[in-house]
Amino acid sequence: MSDERIKASNPKDAVGTGKVPLSTISGPVMGEVGLAMLEGARKYGRHNYRAIGVRASVYHDASMRHLLAWWEGQDIDPDSGLSHITKAIASLVVLRDAMINDKWSDDRPPAVANPNWIADLNAKAAEIIARYPVAAESFTQARFEAEARAQFDGTDTQTSGAIE
Repeated sequence: MSDERIKASNPKDAVGTGKVPLSTISGPVMGEVGLAMLEGARKYGRHNYRAIGVRASVYHDASMRHLLAWWEGQDIDPDSGLSHITKAIASLVVLRDAMINDKWSDDRPPAVANPNWIADLNAKAAEIIARYPVAAESFTQARFEAEARAQFDGTDTQTSGAIE
């Protein structure tokens, strides 16, 4: 059976489908990352990270600050007006580019003694989930907003998982 992605009449398809699939990357996300990179270029100089290099900890910290700000409910970075997720991606793009081009300082702490620490923690998480197979309902922003709307509308949306 032939690969459905390959058009029989075009030999380029057979060659092209075996190369890096850049079509799998979201255009709008690339555009947003481009804006974040434009901000950095205007502030620090275009491709400065390739010329002078970067410290891993600086970009780790920046990425984590943006992810945590987003996670805690702040969608937009007030300094740039861009999504915190976009800013985190841009930070990781800079770090990865510097790594690929050997322009980074690896100032990470010494490696942990147990290289399988995440797998070990995942196993413990599985034990907890098995111990409590029916999870209590999560208290999410979406749930909070739905309950507030229902209260405003006069309908009762109290959940059985509420603490009394």
